[in-house]
Amino acid sequence: MKNPVERLIETLLNNDSQKAALITSGKNRRYFTQFPSSAGILFITAGGAYLLLDSRYAEAGANKAKNCQATGYTDLAAKFGEIISAHGVKEVYMEADQLTVSMARRFEGMLNQCGAQAVLDGSLDAAIRNQRMIKSPEEIAKIEAAQAITDATFEHILPFIKEGVTEKAIALEIELFMRNNGADGLSFPSIVAAGPQGSQPHAVPSDYQIKKGDMVTMDTGTLLDGYISDMTRTVAVGKISDEQRKVYDTVLKAHVEAMKVVKPGIVCKDVDKVARDIIEAEYPPEAFGHTLGHGVGLDVHEWPGFSRRDETITQPGMIITDEPGVYIPGKYGVRIEDMVLITEDGHRSLTHSPKELIEL
Repeated sequence: MKNPVERLIETLLNNDSQKAALITSGKNRRYFTQFPSSAGILFITAGGAYLLLDSRYAEAGANKAKNCQATGYTDLAAKFGEIISAHGVKEVYMEADQLTVSMARRFEGMLNQCGAQAVLDGSLDAAIRNQRMIKSPEEIAKIEAAQAITDATFEHILPFIKEGVTEKAIALEIELFMRNNGADGLSFPSIVAAGPQGSQPHAVPSDYQIKKGDMVTMDTGTLLDGYISDMTRTVAVGKISDEQRKVYDTVLKAHVEAMKVVKPGIVCKDVDKVARDIIEAEYPPEAFGHTLGHGVGLDVHEWPGFSRRDETITQPGMIITDEPGVYIPGKYGVRIEDMVLITEDGHRSLTHSPKELIEL
C-alpha cells in the first residue's frame, strides 16, 4: 500500500503539478506524517510534501516526520511563495471542515499574493475521509495494541467494583491502570454510569456510590501512539431483577446478531437495522436513541458508521464499533461495545473481553 501522501497526490491532485493541498488540522497532519504537534502546516504538491513547523517543532519534525520534508519557517507567507513558485502551483485545496472562517481568509489571502487560488469546496476533506476510513496494517496494529490495554483494564477493574465505591473512584482506577500499563492517555474521558446514572449514554462519573442490584456501564478507551480503542461493558453488582436481565439479554442479542452480518460489500445502515429491529421488538424506539456504531482510528468518532442514514458500502480495513444499548430513564441502562475490523472475507472483533453478563 502506498503511503498516505502518495495516495492523496494520486486521488485528489491527479499528479497535476499545478494543484496542491494545504492541511492544518492536527489529526490529519499526524495521519500523513506520523508526527504529533499542536501546530504546523502540511503543504502537499504533486512533487512532494512539506511539513512547515515553527521553532518549537522544527528540530523534532526534521528527525521524526515521515512521508514529507519537515522544515522550519519564520515567515509563513514567504514559505508559501517559495513552494508555490518552485512547483508552479495554481490551485490549493484547503480543509473546509476544519478551518475557522478567519483562518481560511488568512490563508486565502496569502495564497492569492503568491499567485495561487484557494479551493474550499470540501474536496480535500472528502479525499482525506475516504483514505482514513481504510486502515493500513500499521494502523490496525496500533489500534489492537491500544485495545489490548483496554481489555487488561477491564479484567483489572472487576474486583474493584463493589458496594460503596463511587463512579469517580472507578474512573480514576481505570485511568491509573491504563497509564501504568503503557497508555499515552485516554481515548476520551471514561464513562462510568451506575444504577440510575446508567440511563444516560454519556453520563459523567459522579460521587454516586454503587449499590447492590445496580448495573454498572463502563465505556473506556486507551490512547496509544496516536490511535485509540473504544469498548463498553455493563456488569451487575449482586442480584439483579428479571427485568434488568431481560434488558441485558436483548442488548447482547442485538450486538451478536448485528456482528453476524458484518462483511465487505454491505450497506452500513443495514447493520444498524439488524440490531435496532431486535431492540424495538421489546422496547420503544427512544430506548435506543443513538447509532449502532462509529468508525475508530485517530479519532474516537470517525467514518463510516453503522447508522440509519449511513449508506457507505463496507470495505476491508474499516474499523467500526458495534454498540447497541437500551436505556430506561431514571432506572438503569445497558450497552455492549466491540470494535469490528472488516476483513477480506468477513470481519474480526478487535475486542476480547467477555460479553456475557458478569455478576459481581
